[in-house]
Amino acid sequence: MLPFYLNPLSVFRTLDQIDREPPSYTADRASTSRTTLIVLFSTCVALLLLNYAKNSSSMVAALTQIALWQGHAGDYWIAKLDQTGFYDLGRYVWWSGWHVIAYVLIPAFVLRVFFQQRLIDYGWRWGETHKHWRGYLVLLSPILILVVLVSHRDDFVNHYPFYAQASRSWLDFIAWEFFYLLQFACLEFFYRGYMVQTLRPHYGSSAIWIMVVPYLMIHFPKPWLEATGAIFFGLFLGMLALRSRSIWGGFFVHAGVAISMDIASLIQQQRLPQQWLPW
Repeated sequence: MLPFYLNPLSVFRTLDQIDREPPSYTADRASTSRTTLIVLFSTCVALLLLNYAKNSSSMVAALTQIALWQGHAGDYWIAKLDQTGFYDLGRYVWWSGWHVIAYVLIPAFVLRVFFQQRLIDYGWRWGETHKHWRGYLVLLSPILILVVLVSHRDDFVNHYPFYAQASRSWLDFIAWEFFYLLQFACLEFFYRGYMVQTLRPHYGSSAIWIMVVPYLMIHFPKPWLEATGAIFFGLFLGMLALRSRSIWGGFFVHAGVAISMDIASLIQQQRLPQQWLPW
């Protein structure tokens, strides 16, 4: 039996059901303006910080400045990192780390200081994820089929994995996938946990549409078809997150897509790791 999310009319029924259930529209009007300001301002700060700090050029600038402060040549720490053979992986550790700061630590600070709430109560629990597995499967299945269909294309195999040395060893592959999936967990929490859960008492199911706007915008550097799909992906993941009261279903959808794309590319290139360590 297919999930009712496939029926367009069911989308409206689901949104109506979300609106009828607490905590939708349970907040008093006086707190709405304050909460909206705090949540959306912190969202702006997080997105600004992430956009300009996550790039490898920022990592190079930071390491150069640290080296100069210590009295070394500007490229001292960059050269040290390069000597380990993990310079490229270090770039992605930097990238993933800024997702933790922007998407988790900033909301954690806001929740504790302004709302006296615990981070774990905003989607980190398993909740009722298992009851909505069909909905997550419907989101995941067509993407997996598409991965199989395009896995033979040169542009696909040359693009994935992002970490070019993922095939060097199983250590490289596992470390890369860990930091890659970590940023998906952070992303799911920020959009489907922090944003929709804090805004739901004030805006009900409309909190999902508020979340979808910045979620769409982070996809603008990607191909237009993927960016367009982010609108519907964000909507359905938002609905499922509120129904399941958890971010983990959305995380596993992203994880399934990411890992399958990397493995499909490595298999197509016959580049699966052959050893555990890179040395």
